[in-house]
Amino acid sequence: MQEKIVLGFTGLIASGKGTAAKYLKEKYGATTYRFSSMLRDALDRFYLPQTRENMVAISECLRQTFGQDLMAKVIAEDVKKNQNRIIIVEGVRRLPDIKYLREVPGFKLIKIDASAETRYGRLIKRGENPDDKSKTYEQFLADHQLPTELTVPEAMSQADSAIDNDGSLEDLYSQLDKIIKNS
Repeated sequence: MQEKIVLGFTGLIASGKGTAAKYLKEKYGATTYRFSSMLRDALDRFYLPQTRENMVAISECLRQTFGQDLMAKVIAEDVKKNQNRIIIVEGVRRLPDIKYLREVPGFKLIKIDASAETRYGRLIKRGENPDDKSKTYEQFLADHQLPTELTVPEAMSQADSAIDNDGSLEDLYSQLDKIIKNS
């Protein structure tokens, strides 16, 4: 059996982490994990809207109560147990996330970067959260000061390689194919 390829994607809001994960899932059959999935599940269970503010609040509450590395441990354990050859972890934001994932054989941290203007346009277009489509550019920039976002640049500085995602989808896909080929 070939060695696992475990890629962790880190990047600022709307840099293309989800698009990259979706491409690898569709083309290579990768399994994907998102840190935000467990938060969205909890919000749904409590019948609360999936706004960025609510995800930050529940994340902070869980981390303060059960430890800053709670979510990192959960994701790393899920990845270790998964038998798929290619696994993507989307939304690596904190150093503890990286610490536990680095214990998984085949793990590489990939920084996905794009300009603020490009990312804002993508955020408005995709409307992943209920409040995204109506966000002003100033509100988008202010979101980068939320507790869950402040640690992302430090996580990005730990990347094993980088993807420049200011170009076309084809440019992104080409860079992803190269990473898979070289892993």
